[in-house]
Amino acid sequence: QVQLVESGGGLVQPGGSLRLSCAASGSIVSIYAMGWYREAPGKQRELVASIKIGGGGVTHYSDSVKGRFTISGDNAKNTVYTVWLQMNSLKLEDTAVYYCVAEGLEADYWGQGTQVTVSS
Repeated sequence: QVQLVESGGGLVQPGGSLRLSCAASGSIVSIYAMGWYREAPGKQRELVASIKIGGGGVTHYSDSVKGRFTISGDNAKNTVYTVWLQMNSLKLEDTAVYYCVAEGLEADYWGQGTQVTVSS
């Protein structure tokens, strides 16, 4: 089992920045990638960014956030792997609930979600 604890999110004006973090603990040796999805009202959940664990930490971004968002990860603490999503130049359409996900060999694990609201 893998436990995910998310933090960050909140209300920000257009053009502002926020940083989300997600700490994975438990059977983290089984995780090969982590990422962030988002779900806006009336829209399907979409992948925002992901990062491979090990192997150079290859990252992937959706076209809608490329150049504005940055995903990074750290496993300095051997029992916890943390991934961050730095969000810059936020737009109204970035408003959504953001979910952390850990992709494991046997299952995927989801965080509880954190609200990001971009509004003037």
